[in-house]
Amino acid sequence: MNRLFTILLTIITAALTAAAQPKYEVRAVWLTTIGGIDWPHSYAGSARSIERQKDELRAILDRLQRANINTVLLQTRIRATTIYPSAYEPWDGCLSGKPGKSPGYDALQFAIDECHSRGMELHAWVVAIPVGKWNSAGCARLRKRHPGLVRKIGAEGYMNPEKQQTAEYLADLCAEITANYDIDGIHLDYIRYHETWPMKVSRKQGRANITNIVRAISHRVKSMKPWVKMSCSPIGKYKDLSRFSSFGWNAYERVCQDAQGWLRDGLMDALFPMMYFRGNQFYPFALDWSEQSYGRIVAPGLGIYFMSPREKDWPLSDITREMLTLRHYGMGHAYFRSKFFTDNVKGIYSFARESFCRYPAIIPPMTWESTAQPEPPSSLSRDRHTGDVERLSWLPTDRDTTKIMYNVYCSREYPVNTDDARNLVMVRLRKTGIIIPRDPSRYYAVTATDRYGNESRPLQEKHTDCDATPARLPDGLLECDGKRLSLPKKSNVLDASFVTIETLQGDIVATRQYKGNTADVSRLPEGMYVLRSLGRKGVSHRLGHFIIRRHDGMR
Repeated sequence: MNRLFTILLTIITAALTAAAQPKYEVRAVWLTTIGGIDWPHSYAGSARSIERQKDELRAILDRLQRANINTVLLQTRIRATTIYPSAYEPWDGCLSGKPGKSPGYDALQFAIDECHSRGMELHAWVVAIPVGKWNSAGCARLRKRHPGLVRKIGAEGYMNPEKQQTAEYLADLCAEITANYDIDGIHLDYIRYHETWPMKVSRKQGRANITNIVRAISHRVKSMKPWVKMSCSPIGKYKDLSRFSSFGWNAYERVCQDAQGWLRDGLMDALFPMMYFRGNQFYPFALDWSEQSYGRIVAPGLGIYFMSPREKDWPLSDITREMLTLRHYGMGHAYFRSKFFTDNVKGIYSFARESFCRYPAIIPPMTWESTAQPEPPSSLSRDRHTGDVERLSWLPTDRDTTKIMYNVYCSREYPVNTDDARNLVMVRLRKTGIIIPRDPSRYYAVTATDRYGNESRPLQEKHTDCDATPARLPDGLLECDGKRLSLPKKSNVLDASFVTIETLQGDIVATRQYKGNTADVSRLPEGMYVLRSLGRKGVSHRLGHFIIRRHDGMR
């Protein structure tokens, strides 16, 4: 079986490496605040220390943006403590260094603003059942205000999932976050029984108890803002499969998480299963999550921390093969956790930024909530700004930026293909203009997108220039014998003295004079290329595609 998986993964890897990257894909990270292990790494209290702490998060988010991460799961409720001013629970000590003490600013609001300015979604990560050490600030306050609600297991306190008060309290807390902040999601962690909980009810009743909590939270959140995504991070294996055992560690039986049922019944919009496994403990269970997604979002969590030499020292290839397989199944992925990703452990950040997620991706729309297509923006124009840059601007669909955002596309082809992820420039933009390089050879298009992720028709730049009429072969390619390329006849309206030869990714590999009937391509490697004209003012037009092949019997 292991040999079969190896062969299958080799085939998948080869196919997916050559394939275009998807336009729609969740790319997430868990950004942990407990103990400041991801952020923050310094304490705040004064104006100077607050700014230093903010700069730490800005630097992290900049790196995530450069790797085209589009979803940040930020730990917001930690252990009955929070990173925002709550009416229910005290401040966590990760910000100020002292539990219960304000850092002097609202860290959640700051993080939301910074994520949104980078086109990322921010989901408030709420640790549900664990409430920390028995005498810690959060646990002690919760026990005092709600006697009998917390049970002690070892040195830790846990909210009792068998009490209706637990569901009501957690729903109130999530409603507070939803009402007061422009979040994109509520992400529930540890929404389950502790594995050593002394259960006196059946597993069926245990699942009903946990589902009751999920339902209470989901209904409260959705009644306020139906576009806010409800998600959770269940145990990575839902339950035993017909051919593969979970070896006693699964969501459904062991800890009473009916996560697939929550998708089916509309209580969850997305799942981030904690799939920190390899081999047969990963691939069959990943396929199971995909097949039971009910059209919702599933982005399995990857245990990239296991690549650390201090952990299990996994090779990078274990993770990259998993990423390729998830993409093949049409799923997204999430990294646990942020610091291992931004620290580029074993090269994971480089792989994502330079290869696997080279282009941005849009989060799949919540079509189960709404399919209404917003109106496109209007009056797309370019104006000279300063030096070699211009301002691209448009008129808004709706002036309320909490309702409508914009995606910007750019291409050297006209009209711009907005189905191609390689043409994405910016996503979820909340402004109606950006500064762009001055380049007459590039064209732009803008779409509007609503809070559910539904996208409008594209607004294309006006374009009246005429392309040359290329001399093409019957199959649509320009003629090339491997050494000489036949140039199309230059039209009377085309002002071009040179042609450029580019890869399909837009990289220029050669420039030739646009004269005569042919151009020398004998030193270029085999492959498919794009031929473009280049005018005196920098204006460029596509003339056609051609293939260089030098095998016997092939042109």
